[in-house]
Amino acid sequence: MLEKIADAIRNNYNIIEKKDIDPIVQYIDKNSFKSNIIFSDIGEDSASIKNKEKFILITTDRIKTDFIENFPYGAGFSSIIVGVDDIYCCGGIPIAASIIISYKDEIIGYKIIDGICEGSKKFQVPIVRGHTNPKSKCYELSSTIIGEISRENYISAKDAKPGDDIILIVDYEGKIGKANKLYWDTVTFKDSEEVIRRRKSMNIAAEKHLINASKDISNGGIFGTILQLIRFSKLQVSANININKIKIPPKLLEKGYDLETYIKMYLTTSYILTTSPEKIQQLFDIFEKFGLKAEVIGKIIKEQPQLLKINNGKESQIVIKL
Repeated sequence: MLEKIADAIRNNYNIIEKKDIDPIVQYIDKNSFKSNIIFSDIGEDSASIKNKEKFILITTDRIKTDFIENFPYGAGFSSIIVGVDDIYCCGGIPIAASIIISYKDEIIGYKIIDGICEGSKKFQVPIVRGHTNPKSKCYELSSTIIGEISRENYISAKDAKPGDDIILIVDYEGKIGKANKLYWDTVTFKDSEEVIRRRKSMNIAAEKHLINASKDISNGGIFGTILQLIRFSKLQVSANININKIKIPPKLLEKGYDLETYIKMYLTTSYILTTSPEKIQQLFDIFEKFGLKAEVIGKIIKEQPQLLKINNGKESQIVIKL
């Protein structure tokens, strides 16, 4: 089982794709202008800009072209949720969105726009700027979400510490996405107030300073998210995950989903967090109150070179060396 899961992680296209852009990210980081008003940038889900007692948060995402062409409404909606969850996972509140959209077919174009507007209403985030090309030869869609947070409450993705427990937070009240069987939809069928309420759990945890590092679980799945968290760690930490601790939502078990499939899923309203063991119960109490399931699935460890390990409680295996 360990070898099977290890292979599934190594061969996950979305993990490979993120690794491919590392040289580009490093080149930009080395050659672009630097400013002392920036608190955190590359490697974070939301970069932070100093603004008196607060941080301005900013995150940008591009939606894949084949998704736009095949599911334009869903692509539009996704352009909002991907950035909104980046803001919430660092403890912030999203306050505005900017959209860039290009399309060659007006009917498809307006389906994209309708999805964007529905996402805007669902998460109560106004669309304040953007650029539209309705006579393009291709389809393009990207979004930038702006948020804010008090400086002392900001949760970085880079602050995992040796000895931290690794926690998997999942919303079990979901369904399999229409566009993708690897998409766990916990949003479209809930009203706006409930969708936002569940995300407020991250705001409460941030205010109480219970989290050391955090990332939301997107298309890299559970292990893609963990790899990003350790890849950009300030302390160059590693992770050791007990695969038997990863619980699959009952609705997915009913559909025949196994662990090999589940770990590849884009899990909305879900996070990977790290914290010190003495804060675990406080965190669990918060997420339970907001209807989310929390499980300790592993440990942050100090090993060089940086690596991802998995275990079953008895045996362990190195999956990837960074």
